[in-house]
Amino acid sequence: MAKIKIDDALYEKVKNLAEKAGYASADEFVGHMLEREINYHDDAQPVNDEDVLQRLRGLGYIS
Repeated sequence: MAKIKIDDALYEKVKNLAEKAGYASADEFVGHMLEREINYHDDAQPVNDEDVLQRLRGLGYIS
């Protein structure tokens, strides 16, 4: 199993969130969060310039 280093302050936050969310460990929590983020990006559609312009128009940033 691979190991990833993070600073102590971040680890404490992760550990506390994992406990509050009911995970068995901080490792399990981090693994789940990384998996969710990776799946989100894998499912994302490629963005082209016209899509971006339409989104910005819809948000009222450009007309």
